[in-house]
Amino acid sequence: MFKRNLWKITVTAFILAWALSSILPLNDTPFNDYIKSQVTVQQTEFEALMNQASERVADGRAPTVFIALKRIGAEQRLDLSQFFPEIPLESSLHNVEKRNAILLDHLLQESKGRLQLGLDLKGGVAFLLEVEDDGVSEDLAEHEREENLSKAIEIIGDRVNEFGVAEPIIRPVGTNRIEVQLPGISTKDNPEVVDAVKKPARLDFRLVHPNLRPQMVPRDQYPTGYEVMLLEGEDREGNVFTEELFVKRIPEMTGEMVATAFPSMDNYGRFKVNIQFNNEGAERFADVTEEISQMGTPQRPGRLAIVLDGRLSSAPTVRERIGGGSAEISGSFTQREAIDLANVLNNPLDVELVIQEQNEVGPSLAEDAISSGVAASEIAIVLVAGFMILIYTIGGVFAVISLTVNLLIVLGVLASLGATITMPGVAGIVLTVGMAVDSNILIFERIREELNLGKSLKAAFQAGHEKVLSTILDANITTLITSSLMILFGTGPVKGFGVTLTIGVFSTVFCALIVTKLLLTIFIEGDVIKKFPMLVRAKVPSFDFLRYARPAFAASWLIVIIGVGVVAYKGDRIYGIDFVGGDEVNMAYVGEVDTGAVRTALEEGGIGEANPIPQNNFAGDNETLKVQVPSGEGGQVAEILIAAFPDAQFSEVGQTAIGPAIGAEIRWNAFMSMGLAIIAILLYVAFRFEFGFGLGAVTSTIHDILMTIGLFVLFDRQFTAPMVAAILLVAGYSINDTIVVFDRIREELKLNPDTKLRDVINGAINKVFTRSLLTSATTFLASIALFIWGGGVINDLAFTFLVGVITGTFSSIFIASPIFFWYHKGDRKHVEKHQDVKPTYEWTGSSRASE
Repeated sequence: MFKRNLWKITVTAFILAWALSSILPLNDTPFNDYIKSQVTVQQTEFEALMNQASERVADGRAPTVFIALKRIGAEQRLDLSQFFPEIPLESSLHNVEKRNAILLDHLLQESKGRLQLGLDLKGGVAFLLEVEDDGVSEDLAEHEREENLSKAIEIIGDRVNEFGVAEPIIRPVGTNRIEVQLPGISTKDNPEVVDAVKKPARLDFRLVHPNLRPQMVPRDQYPTGYEVMLLEGEDREGNVFTEELFVKRIPEMTGEMVATAFPSMDNYGRFKVNIQFNNEGAERFADVTEEISQMGTPQRPGRLAIVLDGRLSSAPTVRERIGGGSAEISGSFTQREAIDLANVLNNPLDVELVIQEQNEVGPSLAEDAISSGVAASEIAIVLVAGFMILIYTIGGVFAVISLTVNLLIVLGVLASLGATITMPGVAGIVLTVGMAVDSNILIFERIREELNLGKSLKAAFQAGHEKVLSTILDANITTLITSSLMILFGTGPVKGFGVTLTIGVFSTVFCALIVTKLLLTIFIEGDVIKKFPMLVRAKVPSFDFLRYARPAFAASWLIVIIGVGVVAYKGDRIYGIDFVGGDEVNMAYVGEVDTGAVRTALEEGGIGEANPIPQNNFAGDNETLKVQVPSGEGGQVAEILIAAFPDAQFSEVGQTAIGPAIGAEIRWNAFMSMGLAIIAILLYVAFRFEFGFGLGAVTSTIHDILMTIGLFVLFDRQFTAPMVAAILLVAGYSINDTIVVFDRIREELKLNPDTKLRDVINGAINKVFTRSLLTSATTFLASIALFIWGGGVINDLAFTFLVGVITGTFSSIFIASPIFFWYHKGDRKHVEKHQDVKPTYEWTGSSRASE
């Protein structure tokens, strides 16, 4: 037995070790302590440097020691890498500021725990910037747009560094948007941060002092009207060099006079940059180059500084007047350097960026989110684990071990991908755990059935595990379809939810087919356990479900119609700002606040349509008021409410702004993903089973989606982007449950060739009924814990899934199965005409119990 299962033991141990190494350490090490621990030489000198940095933080000259060290290094031209000789830096990199930035960023990253929190859990401001279409030439090729966006990100990165933000995230979204995340920053303390980041970049052409260099004269004798700027480049051997120049502060001309610039090659295969000016620019450039050529000498020709957004990008020499409306810059350019300089001259940020989405979470709101999210998650996992042990005793212990491995794998993959943990992500992980026990319940219930047939424990285990194999695979593949669509069409939390769920699908299959089976094999075939006790040992019921199918079908669709009617009546009011755009301000308060009075106060304060929505978890703590107002009016909300309700002690703890264009895009992607999920499920189920099964599965899925949305709106909740992920997850859960029923119907059709279709369906439902109730119970327990103790978006997600668990279980019995029955007109011969054959897998071995 040991040799036969050695590969499973080895693979499981390797994956578990990898997962643990990926997520440890869990917590951050304070940067001050970590950096001191990494110093291997000159400890006394570095301690003095740390004291300087700490003093700057204490007197407010720097926000953190990390930023203080950067600034000290720049001011004193001090290479900090001398204290860390064991950390290798590129030897050709001589720029002290860049060396220090790379070193400190590395040390900061190493001091962090492997699982990082999103802004909603640690506070900060994030915004999505977009280049307007009229600011981008339609003639640009796709790769040119990407180059421009890359240069724009570099410019924004330099601007963000001025604010001393540790670990900012600046990344492209498509070809005309940039996402910026600034942890620990608030617009209240730094009101200029957003405007500074999104402002246009200025391209200047300036004079370089013809004779003096900064290293030639004392600081107090620097020439008036000039500033010191640093030029970086590479020589012909590829070595990086830096050069300090005196550059005139007032430009001779600006980038508005440049028509276009592009890289090309001369007759000798050397790269150069061509510039074309507009009419005004052609004349002015000729005058400027004439002036520069006259200032220089043959031994030291004059130079023209090209400055983008305050950064010196190039300083080519000028030997003569350049007229004709065009010019070229030649030298020992690499292709990359020529492209970069052309991008600078084209100025990718010559227009102001437009904020399409902005989200700010204050420290207090982030702390509340962490405390409520962690508490809800811990309670949910404990409830699920306790329930499994209570019902299945020793089998429940095996399931908990398997779930622990499952959870570690999910977290390990997320950490290795560099993913951040957000509130929707926490809910996704917990719900994944709740759903993952389904595979274990399927296995245990099959073992119970085989035992009830009088088989030995070993034979029951082998037969039960083999018979449930295809069911586990089919159920998880359909869930994978929905999670893939979340990734493909979702943005932000929806995509993150999809990634978490996709990882969970693969880890669930691995743990069910490898880990759980390995544990059962060792203990059952090794004769460690002789019995497989279960708390619930009820016999298979014999309820006639199809007898009540029509009234149940009609009643449920009546509820769906009522819900859809309410949705239609409320119109756009069902949507949060994710879908329609606008500003949303989160206000903390004490005592009780009347939302009607809040709405009146805001209207009297000059805000048009205001929608105040109380936010709190079921436990009654962490109360906040979410106020939705038209775009651009969010900044007035806090001031009005604080003045109107002094006793409530209102304070702003977060703010979100979403442009109408982004809202419409999110809404379209939401409907697209749900529609494609339904089509994909139909095709898969029809392919793996037959069309009657597919029709039943799709009808039940549509029923569950509409029912969930209707009840969600009936309870006066708003439809937001995370709800799209939750509803798609409901669709996945629904089809998962339906697949289990259908798989059993298909099996019963083969085992009972002379039984009527009605009896086959009723018998199949009765045999999986206990499994359906137990699976629903575990998922329900996870959801109810999140609903009671989780706040904000977690509460909404949990409510959605609570509804989904109930409707999913109901629809697999009273929607999907009757549809299949009615489609085939109650005649099993109609089913057999479709040649429904249970799929077999080449790698599935024969069961010894069936021999």
